[in-house]
Amino acid sequence: MNAVRGLPWGVALFLLYGFLILVGIGLSLKPVIDLATDAPVSPVGLVVMSLLAYTIFTLTLVLQRKAAGRTMALGLASLAIPPIPLALLGEQPIAALFFAALAALLFRGLRTAGARAWLSEP
Repeated sequence: MNAVRGLPWGVALFLLYGFLILVGIGLSLKPVIDLATDAPVSPVGLVVMSLLAYTIFTLTLVLQRKAAGRTMALGLASLAIPPIPLALLGEQPIAALFFAALAALLFRGLRTAGARAWLSEP
C-alpha cells in the first residue's frame, strides 16, 4: 500500500494508459480471431499480438519498478502520437487535441525526477 502512495503522477497516468490499451486490445480480439480461422498468420494478428505482448511486458516492468520499464514506457507512450495527424486528416480537431495533450502529459510525466526515482530497481 505504501508503494501506491508514493506513485508519481506520471507513472499512474502511464499505468492507466497501458490498461486502457489492454482493454482496447481485448475488445478488438474478435475480428483478429475470426481472421485466424481463415489463415493462421495474418498481418493484423501479428500487429495486435505484438502490441499485446509489448504492453503486458512494459506494464509488468513498471509495476516491478524496474529502470528498464521507464524506457519501454516511453516507447509505449509514443503510440499516442500517430492518432494526432490521423484525427486532423479526418477533420477531428478535438480528438487531435486530446491525443496531443495525452502524449505531452505521458512524456512529461515519465521524464520527471519522481518517475525516474520510482523506476529505479535494477
